[in-house]
Amino acid sequence: MPYYPKYATTVIGAHSVPDWYESLDRLIAVGQLSMASMADAQYRSTQAAILDQQLAGIDVVTGGEMHRRTHNRHSPPNAMLNFFWQKIPAFQGSTKPKAITPHDPDVFHPSATCRSAIAATVDLGLVEEFRMVSALTDRPVKITMTGPHMLAKVAYDEHYGDIGRMMADIGKLLRHNFRLLAEAGCRNIQIDEPLFTMAEDGEVASAVQAINLAIADLPGEVHVSMHICQGNYAVGKEYDGQIGHRYFDVGRYKADHVCNIECSSYLVEYDMAHHYEGKLGNRQLGVGAVNVQDPKIESGETIAERVRACGWLVPEQTIITSSCGFNHLPRRTTLGKLQAMAEAKRILGG
Repeated sequence: MPYYPKYATTVIGAHSVPDWYESLDRLIAVGQLSMASMADAQYRSTQAAILDQQLAGIDVVTGGEMHRRTHNRHSPPNAMLNFFWQKIPAFQGSTKPKAITPHDPDVFHPSATCRSAIAATVDLGLVEEFRMVSALTDRPVKITMTGPHMLAKVAYDEHYGDIGRMMADIGKLLRHNFRLLAEAGCRNIQIDEPLFTMAEDGEVASAVQAINLAIADLPGEVHVSMHICQGNYAVGKEYDGQIGHRYFDVGRYKADHVCNIECSSYLVEYDMAHHYEGKLGNRQLGVGAVNVQDPKIESGETIAERVRACGWLVPEQTIITSSCGFNHLPRRTTLGKLQAMAEAKRILGG
């Protein structure tokens, strides 16, 4: 199980999404621009996301997931769900609204429908993403992927009739794609699951089995991170660029189940880190000390204090990260938060 150096810094995935993505999307819809124009914009935005992380001094970088969206509506799930559903033939037909939280009946997601068995050999494009990002940086690159529970739970199911069976097949699909990533040289993989708190224990236990299936037998040098959060969903007329909320923070926080995932590290919100005391074992914990739901840029000392609050966590097991993705924040704010993250590492002695 590979460790990151103490107080290593990394992002959760998404970088600041430019507000002009919306304008491009509308121009494409009316035929004034082609999808090639959007692809070019996504590539340039990926370059910018990587550069911001490098300028800030982040240790393990991503491509910002910039190519996974054409707008910032229903964010971040449109980049976590729809981007991948569209690649899996089992998900067919137009999307339909689906309520996703008891906090607010107006919060919904445009969900796909699973109408046949999920094949294990579908290419999800993760290797292509890894190669694109790796060509733009010499820093370690992390590839993020939505977990089996999120992919299954938010979809409509007209085939399985059993979410456990559906997640198991998604686990096999992820296993195939993670092996391809490892063969391509990727040494950092992250799986995202924001719905565990509001799910039943048995459902989460089945999700853990599917995740362990997905990461089984990966080479020993691959660091697998498990990102657990309560959601960062923004709701409004256009669902674009608004500060998100923890709409999935309903129910029991299931660190006991999470810690049955046989990965290298868990990445969690800083105020949820206490759930892992006494359960972490020899794994690392990413303390999401950079709050993406705060529009203000924290100081490096503030972030360091949030990490220090986990007095039971030894430095060698500590990673510094954000609570979720930065997609809804302005670029200047995002860069400032990244710089503060790197400053916290310096303060803590990393």
